[in-house]
Amino acid sequence: QVQLVESGGGLVQPGGSLRLSCAASGSIFGIYPMGWYRQVPGKQREFVAGIGGVGNTNYVDSVKGRFTISRDNDKNTVYLQMNSLKPEDTAVYYCYISIHHYYWGQGTQVTVSS
Repeated sequence: QVQLVESGGGLVQPGGSLRLSCAASGSIFGIYPMGWYRQVPGKQREFVAGIGGVGNTNYVDSVKGRFTISRDNDKNTVYLQMNSLKPEDTAVYYCYISIHHYYWGQGTQVTVSS
């Protein structure tokens, strides 16, 4: 069994920054891809950023240059540094780890509003 616990969401003004964290625990025997999706009510969950075991990264076009994903393999933790936030970044952000299938965190709300 694998558990993911997210933290770092909140309310921020446009142009501001937030850093999300996601710690994985449980039956993890190796280094696996991790990353973030986000979802707004009434829409499908959208891929935001992912990072492989060797640090290779990819991003959805709308966040390139503003968001940075990183990881600490010793802590099984993935981070998402979000800068220059826009109102359209408002969503519930979910982290995942891919071990044969996806395990998900509970989600953390990010609200960008003045």
